[in-house]
Amino acid sequence: MSEKKKKSYRRELIEWGILVTVGTVLYVTGYHTEVIGQLQRIVLATGIIQPGENNEIIEASYSLKLSDVAGNPIHFSEFKGQTVFMNFWATWCPPCVAEMPDIENLYEKKGIDVAFVMISLDEDRQKAIEFVARKGFDMPVYFLESGLPKVYNPTSIPTTYVISPDGKIVVTRHGMAKYNTDSFIELLEGLSKTP
Repeated sequence: MSEKKKKSYRRELIEWGILVTVGTVLYVTGYHTEVIGQLQRIVLATGIIQPGENNEIIEASYSLKLSDVAGNPIHFSEFKGQTVFMNFWATWCPPCVAEMPDIENLYEKKGIDVAFVMISLDEDRQKAIEFVARKGFDMPVYFLESGLPKVYNPTSIPTTYVISPDGKIVVTRHGMAKYNTDSFIELLEGLSKTP
């Protein structure tokens, strides 16, 4: 092997070693979710991944028991008659982490008119509570206290449902999306104005 090829080979080994080391450190420390989430936020910022209305309108179920971050029981039926933005997420899910700042911005704009029900699927509830506090999010976080009705099927997370005041699921989105857009806000406002 020539000296030039040896140097090239050595340099390639060093580069791969650095990549593997950085990846391992990120994984071991748990920061890989944050890093991947930040990269996915860049994709969301382009606005190419947006939610749309369902072709088939489905009847929502309100037979769902939740608890808030303080452990207080909440029955989902308390949100009947309101427009509901319901999102299933977890701290270990990079796409969830990616879309959370955008949802927080939407909450700041529409949280008075729309009930935000952010359901954490984290087994360690304290981890979810600390994540939300560390990020400075104000949107309400809940935890499941019962099984999910069949109509809600978060086969992947994040999964988001928008429920109209008359109890219809008008948006179902599996995977991340950019929600803080003019068109999505118009959709929410239209639902809230519907008698």
